[in-house]
Amino acid sequence: MADTDTDTDLTLQVANTRPEDSGRGIARLNRESMNRIGVREGEPIEIEGRRTTAAIAFPPYPEDEGLNVIRLDGLLRGNAGAASGDQVEVRRAEVKPARRITVAPAQKNLRLTGTGEALKRTFYRRPFVAGDVISTSVHAPRAYADHRMPEELRAMLNLPAYGLQEIRLVVVSTEPRGIVQMTPETEVNLRPQYEEPAEARRPDITYDDIGGLGNTVEQIREMVELPLRHPELFQRLGIDPPKGVLLHGPPGTGKTLMARVVASEAEANFFTINGPEILGKMQGESEERLRQVFTQAREQSPAIIFIDEIDSIAPKREQVGGEAERRLVAQLLTLMDGLEPRQNIVVIGATNRVDAIDEALRRPGRFDREIIIGVPDQDGRREILGIHTRGMPLGEDVDLDDLARTTYGFVGADLSALSREAAMDAVRRILPGLDLKKGVPAKTLEALKVTREDFDNALRRVQPSAMREIMIQVPNVSWKDIGGLSDVRERMQESIELPLKNPQAFRKLGIRPAKGFLLYGPPGTGKTLLAKAVAREAEANFVATKSSDLLSKWYGESEQQVARLFRRARQVAPTVIFIDEIDSLVPARGGGLGEPAVTERVVNTILSEMDGLEELQSVIVIGATNRPNLVDPALLRPGRFDELIYVPVPDLESRRHILGIQTSKMPIGEDVDLDDIARRTERYTGADLTDVTRRAGLHALRAGKDMVGKAEFESALDESRASVTQQMEQEYEQIRASLGQEGPLRQPIGFRPFGGS
Repeated sequence: MADTDTDTDLTLQVANTRPEDSGRGIARLNRESMNRIGVREGEPIEIEGRRTTAAIAFPPYPEDEGLNVIRLDGLLRGNAGAASGDQVEVRRAEVKPARRITVAPAQKNLRLTGTGEALKRTFYRRPFVAGDVISTSVHAPRAYADHRMPEELRAMLNLPAYGLQEIRLVVVSTEPRGIVQMTPETEVNLRPQYEEPAEARRPDITYDDIGGLGNTVEQIREMVELPLRHPELFQRLGIDPPKGVLLHGPPGTGKTLMARVVASEAEANFFTINGPEILGKMQGESEERLRQVFTQAREQSPAIIFIDEIDSIAPKREQVGGEAERRLVAQLLTLMDGLEPRQNIVVIGATNRVDAIDEALRRPGRFDREIIIGVPDQDGRREILGIHTRGMPLGEDVDLDDLARTTYGFVGADLSALSREAAMDAVRRILPGLDLKKGVPAKTLEALKVTREDFDNALRRVQPSAMREIMIQVPNVSWKDIGGLSDVRERMQESIELPLKNPQAFRKLGIRPAKGFLLYGPPGTGKTLLAKAVAREAEANFVATKSSDLLSKWYGESEQQVARLFRRARQVAPTVIFIDEIDSLVPARGGGLGEPAVTERVVNTILSEMDGLEELQSVIVIGATNRPNLVDPALLRPGRFDELIYVPVPDLESRRHILGIQTSKMPIGEDVDLDDIARRTERYTGADLTDVTRRAGLHALRAGKDMVGKAEFESALDESRASVTQQMEQEYEQIRASLGQEGPLRQPIGFRPFGGS
């Protein structure tokens, strides 16, 4: 099986694995390395860092072919006593069948009951060493289903997990000693409570427990882990290592978790300062507590000092009234300046109000880099869902990719809550048939699965954090709900849906997609519906707002509301911002005397925000108005509202289509001729036609009929009228011609968008 030129040992560099491989006890290394030590896929290997552990050899990721790296998850790195970037010795493992294995919970405050027999299937053929921490997670992604591997190995990957959640266990002892393997004959002893390990271990939280942060992890590693683990690099280059890193972003994105993970992986002591806890009643007490933490960190370096909610202890000094707060900020500045460059101490601050922090902290030498921990995109959400469902028995109908696509604006904390709520739904489903006094039967546990319906129910209860400050919704309107307007729809699909779903196509051609769209036309023609439909079809968030939401009587508050709206929209991109009746929010400037009116300041803010959208991907602004001539001309130029789209009154074919949609769920009689109704409703808008069908239904209801007939529609037509007159239509055509050919127009004489004939 092995080649004659195999090596006994092989030195490889440790690298992190992908989240879906976490907890499965596998090590990925390239085929040349496997050949050199004489192992095949699915066979055990021995990994030696500061301690020795074992794993199952697996083929590399495509990008690792030819590289001398070994991919290990956080548990295996901890078991081997190695960090990412370290060198480890790898060799073929000499494995013995285990006669007895004793395991215990690796987490405090966790008590396990029952026998260890259920663990035999979960850990079948897995190699262990006494002292290893192992996970019951056996998540097997579909990507491996087609891989050519031994049937026995494929069966092992598809075994059900132990229980409903991922449980981490420590291997207390094995008989015989050394590297052993679980077999059907192995006796498994399960101890109920946590036991302190004989040797010091790092916390079990690793880079595998965070997802959706992309290259942010690498930025934090080079700023924190590298100086703590390898200070000699900075000494050789003659530069001072970073003193501090400021993490900022919306709540629930993983700032605190990131700090704990870095401390864990860097094997550094971790000191936490929670803003409110440091504050004392007596004068000087707060500063003394702060000094104590820094003194302890110096004595126990390498260390990370983590200041959570740093804005509460280091606010802008000119904006706080108390002397105590100013002294605390000054003390923090002094302590950070007093950190010697090579003391092996790094300060990490976290906040979701970065602009509230004193500017003196935000400079090199104190916080050397500011890193944004943003709202995860679709791929990031998929990673996070994979982490939180790692030990969860999922039903066949659960598609995590689809869940990731629909969980707009969800941060890591929301997705954790979503997974927990879905699991609780699964538990509620079996509770009625259980006698809890007798315990949960093994067969019931075995059959317990978390289904897509459980996730759907959970989605109704979990509100995304990134969307709480503004009204964001997932639109429930699709193109099939819109009658007619085929030309408008096609133009919006090309200009909005395509850039949001396929931005690479625009980058390839070297052109930028349009930033803004102004939909104008008579009232009731479906402008709002169009905006909702395009957001739905482009799988984007839909932020709907109006002037009353943004205008405030307080000076400067309106501009802040606009800036906040755009900032939130960027965080949950891809986003469609829809501003209805935009003429009341951004009227033409220059009409007033003296100090600019509030609307003029709002116009200025929106102009600057839209100009700033060019480098911000996947945010599109749609405005709707029936008075486009009142909108400030500066908005109606390329770079702001690139496309001015006229939404006309529906023609005959469109009216027939709209009537078909409106009556699709209505029981109508055979004598109802929708084509005839469409012919008789010239210049009726979509809203007018909806009103006709509603009135017809009401007439049937009053008459006690189960079906809406021709007579009811006749009565409805007698009571209704077209809201658009011929004169209004002509005036809109004039505006359309003017906007398209001569640029923005002032209001034409005799323009009465709400007038009669």
